[in-house]
Amino acid sequence: MNLSPRLRNAINTAATAHRDQVRKGSGIPYVSHLYQVMFLLRQVTDDEDVLIAGLLHDTLEDVPEQYDALEMERDFGARVRGMVEDLTKIEDPSWQVRADAYIQHLEHHASNEAVLISTADKLHNLMSIHDDLEVIGEALWERFNSGKEQQRWWYAEIARVSTTRLGENVLNRQLQELVDKL
Repeated sequence: MNLSPRLRNAINTAATAHRDQVRKGSGIPYVSHLYQVMFLLRQVTDDEDVLIAGLLHDTLEDVPEQYDALEMERDFGARVRGMVEDLTKIEDPSWQVRADAYIQHLEHHASNEAVLISTADKLHNLMSIHDDLEVIGEALWERFNSGKEQQRWWYAEIARVSTTRLGENVLNRQLQELVDKL
């Protein structure tokens, strides 16, 4: 797959929308996560819409004031918007309520493409957690609204849903390996 004008536009849109964000506790520009999610997805699909939705997967949840659903649909189509909406968590003060609703939606309602994007997203998040654990140790868990066991449960559930919905693939195998290592 080449770097089409549409994909370049999505890369620029993600970079602009998330320009003021950094990864929790690291100072790394948030857009690095989005590029790595796209890279992981590229290992298992050539579907440009999936790659674009991977780049924009957090936009409606995190920075809708920078780039909203109508703009997304105008620029990239209803399919991309639908995948991103499938990955947008509900608003609730409780981490557990948000997590349970996300898992339920992923398991029973989200498209297979959205499940694949979620797998790549959580795989990269867990890669980052393991990297940070090596550097700062158990103090890492203070960054999160939930503890180590809840985080382990969360990633294990994503791996379970991904394998159930999509069958075996390189991403969910890597995710399960990192869950087991956690």
